[in-house]
Amino acid sequence: MSEKQTILVQLDTDPLPSVFDRVVAVDAGAQHVFSYGGVTPETVTPLVHGCIFTRGVKDLHRTAIFVGGSDVAAGEALVAAVKAALDPFRVSVLLDSNGANTTAAAAVRAAARHLDLGTAKSLVLGATGPVGQRVVRLLARCGGHVRVGSRHKDKAEAVCAAVRKFVPDAKLEAVGVSSSADGPPALDGRTLVIAAGAAKAVLLPKKIRDTCKTLKVAIDLNGVPPAGIEGIELFDAGVDHGGTVCYGAIGVGGVKMKLHKAAVAKLFTANNLVLDAEEVYQLALEQK
Repeated sequence: MSEKQTILVQLDTDPLPSVFDRVVAVDAGAQHVFSYGGVTPETVTPLVHGCIFTRGVKDLHRTAIFVGGSDVAAGEALVAAVKAALDPFRVSVLLDSNGANTTAAAAVRAAARHLDLGTAKSLVLGATGPVGQRVVRLLARCGGHVRVGSRHKDKAEAVCAAVRKFVPDAKLEAVGVSSSADGPPALDGRTLVIAAGAAKAVLLPKKIRDTCKTLKVAIDLNGVPPAGIEGIELFDAGVDHGGTVCYGAIGVGGVKMKLHKAAVAKLFTANNLVLDAEEVYQLALEQK
């Protein structure tokens, strides 16, 4: 009897399932992609049961679930419901709503090529967004000291509290960066800065970045001009600008795309995987 084909079940929290995610899944080797939009925790159980009760246990690794959509919090809630419905049988699950896990993992992996993240002193700007929160979480798990930057310090403190649920011993410091005067003290002593803020927002002007003499690596994840870190170009991928190694959004994006495909392919190697930020980052470390 021939081996069963691989099926990826795409559960999207948006009304229309992402075409981007579907194309990447096909390019990653999924032979069939079943796409469902507007999925909620209340409606997910029958879809999960369709995955686990249609194949024998030895073939369950050839069915997997991808949770996506533009709302990361909704995706997290959906994954929790998926995991609850996966009983007593299992299929593997990947969470990458809004590309948050693969983008954050690719950014941190880029930094790790140049710095020891166990001792690095980082500043994450736009840290309250979905990508920023995951960047903070991954950097904290690596062991270095992380300043969590936001225009509103109370929101940065909330991110610190959320990350400590995953990394209890995280070395985190909330900082408010609501004005240009806040930039130099936030950057003071930092070796790494990653900007993960909203599109078209300049979070770090060049004149402020130039005040930091310890900065070694700067990564901007804003793909819509102007750059979040002024002076970094979209295609920069390890380019030296004045003694700082720089990455732009597309420079990181190539790694993110490879990682997205690798994560989808990984799903079909076992039937009991749950790939969240840490697991996706581990895959990033395995990439050349």
